Amino acid sequence: MARIPEETDVLVIGAGPTGLLLSNLLGSMGVRTTLVERNETTVQEPRAVSIDDESLRALQAAGLAETIAGITVKGYGSIYLGPDGRRFAEVKPHVKEYGFDKRNAFEQPVFEATLRQALARHPSVTPVFGAELSAFHQDSDHVLAEITTGGQARKLRARYMVAADGGRSAVRKALNISLEGSTFREPWLIVDLHSTRNRCFHTEVFCDPRRSVITLPGPGGIRRYEFKLNPGETSDEAEEESFARRLLAEVGPDAEEPIRRQKVYTFHARIAARWRQGRIFLAGDAAHLTPPFAGQGMNSGLRDAHNLAWKLDEALRMADPEDLLDSYEAERKPHAWSMIELALRMGKIMMPASVPRGKLIRMGFRFLGLYGPARDYFAQMKYKPKPKFSAGLIRPAPNVPGAGAIGRMIPQPLVIALDRQQILLDTLLPDRPVVFVFSEAPERWVDAEMQERLHKLGCAVIGLTPEWMNPVSAPFPIVRDSSRFFSENPFRDCLDMALLLRRDRYVAAIEPVRSIAGLIPVITRLTEPPDNRLTPSFAADEELRSKAI
Repeated sequence: MARIPEETDVLVIGAGPTGLLLSNLLGSMGVRTTLVERNETTVQEPRAVSIDDESLRALQAAGLAETIAGITVKGYGSIYLGPDGRRFAEVKPHVKEYGFDKRNAFEQPVFEATLRQALARHPSVTPVFGAELSAFHQDSDHVLAEITTGGQARKLRARYMVAADGGRSAVRKALNISLEGSTFREPWLIVDLHSTRNRCFHTEVFCDPRRSVITLPGPGGIRRYEFKLNPGETSDEAEEESFARRLLAEVGPDAEEPIRRQKVYTFHARIAARWRQGRIFLAGDAAHLTPPFAGQGMNSGLRDAHNLAWKLDEALRMADPEDLLDSYEAERKPHAWSMIELALRMGKIMMPASVPRGKLIRMGFRFLGLYGPARDYFAQMKYKPKPKFSAGLIRPAPNVPGAGAIGRMIPQPLVIALDRQQILLDTLLPDRPVVFVFSEAPERWVDAEMQERLHKLGCAVIGLTPEWMNPVSAPFPIVRDSSRFFSENPFRDCLDMALLLRRDRYVAAIEPVRSIAGLIPVITRLTEPPDNRLTPSFAADEELRSKAI
């Protein structure tokens, strides 16, 4: 077991997917991080089974994209079936707007173990398993925590603490932060199989008022079934093996396959009233609980980690980081709620309340399927809310061309460099703010003086040409958008504009290429210039050390 340090920059409570990714991101930034998990290991039973393109981009930022790619099944979709077994809709997205497939299957135990092993890359990260946060207190400068392990209590002082300790978060309860929303009354039986005879590559959704069923593929020939329980069916009854065998026999060939896990869940649609209290933040299920129908519960937590990690890193070096830290809730809470609403809408499709309602839903989808754009909207998952901030660390500019890009995550096209190598865009972007010049000739708009000025502010310069223009040699990298994602709305209006990208690849501000200096005030909100950065001080303070927790 790792020794619990006396001091750390960030204390992370909970080693689920959110806490593990956050710790990996902070470790890649060199932030002193202590990860505390009350269990001796990462999760051993199957839980989440789907990871999306935005999450894979966050894992790419942590240097884990290739590793995670090796444990996933990429690019599966969904087939929606009526009570008669006829398909009435399909979701099979193939566009890789953010550089990865939109839907990918994985096993959470393997995923978490992989993230835990990856922490060994970072000397600044101390993972402590089999330990529990037993008490905490915060003042204006630190969080003072008491960690209990092996029957002994150890005191730890942190600059910030992140509670990623799940839906029943003890930290959230201790802070008296309420959850807003509702609890589904419909319990579902989850049945995970060791093997399957069902050869369908995609998710199958049986939209039957008599009993809704979802079956999801997994890597290595495994499969999950989710059955909605009907009134009068109890959890005790549903968790009997014979009950699961009967339901499996009704929907496919897997009635005799070995069962890995069989458990009843009641799903929630809730969100924390506050995500920050002083130096303490909520993330993942501690901040939001999402029904599973859109596969976004875990993915929303990974987005939290990506949004929060770089802000904590910058805050440790800033004299006044309040604006930066407040932006976490302002940006993430609305988007997390939009994912909850998406799941609720999809639940209404998957769980028609009556036979007539189910018929109306199927007729509607078949009618929409006759119209190409509507069919594409559903098949390519364009209904999924795109990551977009209307408040936070952005500077709106409604009357500027390309203003619709502000607050959005930029696409990640395959780009071609001067040496004709084809790479994903993020491979080129450093982990700092970037002035991203989208123009037929980016080199015309950033002279040596401006480049040096931006460099002193801690900001890089990257040029992107549209697909019809070759890049040229310049004092900063210039590449060509071979995937043409910047030819689509809202980014096609950004030609001859300079986009200020945050460290998490969101557009903070935009300026015409002739007035790039106009981005400088926003840059100063995102990062501390290298020459001005503060070094965190943990000088001995006996009064704080002895203060009761």
